[in-house]
Amino acid sequence: MLLGIPDFTLSHAGVDVLGADCRIDPSVSVMRFGQRADVLCLADGVSLYAYTRLVLGDVVADPCVGIRIGARTIVNVGAYLSGEGGLEIGEDVLIGPHAKLLSAGHAIDEGDVIIARNRITRDKIKVGDGAWIGAGAIILEGVTIGRGAVVAAGALVRQDVPDGMVAAGMPARLLRSRRGNAWTQPTKSVLGKLQGVQVVLKKIWR
Repeated sequence: MLLGIPDFTLSHAGVDVLGADCRIDPSVSVMRFGQRADVLCLADGVSLYAYTRLVLGDVVADPCVGIRIGARTIVNVGAYLSGEGGLEIGEDVLIGPHAKLLSAGHAIDEGDVIIARNRITRDKIKVGDGAWIGAGAIILEGVTIGRGAVVAAGALVRQDVPDGMVAAGMPARLLRSRRGNAWTQPTKSVLGKLQGVQVVLKKIWR
């Protein structure tokens, strides 16, 4: 007997493509309107635990709208997954309870003083295979979480986390690689020897 684990399901309201052996709790909700196929797609063996919320909004508002979740990924209780700006989650990903992946927002530096009247901003979030998003973590628009990367519980992630790196804090900072080496910013002398220094600098976390 399995307790607290969703049962296998063959269909779920709002899901366009559902792979084999997926587990979805009946309390999982999808918010979407408009007609478009293949917007919400789950690969084989995906598990969505209780009270997960999948948000797409108007599926014809922008071609980027959509959620794709890779095989064997587990989304724990109370997670909030926004596909309004596009959300791609790889295989074997762990998403902790009450994590929030927010691929859309509202423009705040333009338009009306009333935020709700301003345009929706959209930018895809990507989560690489084997990554772990800890409990209560928040991932903002346009962020890429690398393959095998770890986002600590409660972190607020505004910039990309490279493959195999651990990020924590609010706002999140890179701490180390998973192999145990401390992460430090390169010195100026080292940077001076690298090609494309400007490109590298833009990706360095401060």
